[in-house]
Amino acid sequence: MTYDFSFYMPVNVIGGNNTLQKNKNIFSELGKKCLIVTGSTSAKKSGALNDLIEIFNELNIEYAIFDKITENPLTATCYEGGVMAREFGADFVVGIGGGSPLDASKAVCVYATNPHIVNDGIYTEKVKNKPLPLAVIGTTSGTGSEVSGVSVLTRENGRKQSVSGKNYYAKYAFADAKYTYSVPFYTTVSTALDALAHAIESAFSPRGDFLTQQFALISVKMIYPILEKLSKSNELPSTDDRDALYFASLYAGFALNKGGTGFPHGMGYALTEDFNVPHGLACAVFIPEYLREAEKSKPQLHKAFFDAMGTTPEELEKIVTQFCDFDFTISQEKINEYEIRWENLKNFKNSPTGFNNKDAARLMADLFAK
Repeated sequence: MTYDFSFYMPVNVIGGNNTLQKNKNIFSELGKKCLIVTGSTSAKKSGALNDLIEIFNELNIEYAIFDKITENPLTATCYEGGVMAREFGADFVVGIGGGSPLDASKAVCVYATNPHIVNDGIYTEKVKNKPLPLAVIGTTSGTGSEVSGVSVLTRENGRKQSVSGKNYYAKYAFADAKYTYSVPFYTTVSTALDALAHAIESAFSPRGDFLTQQFALISVKMIYPILEKLSKSNELPSTDDRDALYFASLYAGFALNKGGTGFPHGMGYALTEDFNVPHGLACAVFIPEYLREAEKSKPQLHKAFFDAMGTTPEELEKIVTQFCDFDFTISQEKINEYEIRWENLKNFKNSPTGFNNKDAARLMADLFAK
């Protein structure tokens, strides 16, 4: 076995109970004016927004709230947030929420200090000025956005696309699993499947290495037994299971940060854009096929993953199929459009065994064609 690896993750991750209050002086170090970036509900329901505001009032930090972030955040909305941060004179940004608000907050920090970047220009224009410092507070157990240098946004044409690199890391991540306790059942399942996909895709990617695989193995060992319980009970998980899911999503995020995602994410974007399938479910439906490809490439690692999860490929596929019971079909004409769109897609190049757009079109037809 080779132990070669490299690891870069400049986020200061601070985890534990009541971590905001225990580490509140960090906010004073970041500045006196903050823009809080959130969606419309999760930051409030989780209690994270209220806790943060109490701290800001205690520390005399002036704040404004930008709560226009929706699922699959638009570049135009993030640009609007960046303008608000600039006009408010924010010294730093705090993002609160699941993947969408956290990804959006990364983009807001870039737009705020780079007025030459407008909307989709974030994909093409050079970041000339250092982004605003960012602290993030996660409220779901799935995306790993707290610890990755990736921001997935939606272009003006409605297509999802990621932007990544050193400018898209948070400075601090406050990891307190209690903020995930209010997440409803369906979202809990979808985000857990997203974390499972992150772990699996990154571990078998050409960019993955020994350390990526170790983080991923820890993650799936924690996630799968809880998914199995959820598939049988249809009841919300216990607080212990919530805690496990949250920190497993961070371990998957560590793996994702190096290995990246493969074809399940590349294909899943289409299901989200065109059929409103939640992101985690949209990726997970392709995971069984990804694992079949992975077995051809790295059979020993494939075995290690199923040993860690304590299950078989057949049982995993049953659970994925149960949760991904979609009620739509996709025409062959639409699949042909996807095939053209997916030519040279970077997610496919980051998959095992040379998976390409023609393979993806065949898989999409097998799963969804009329």
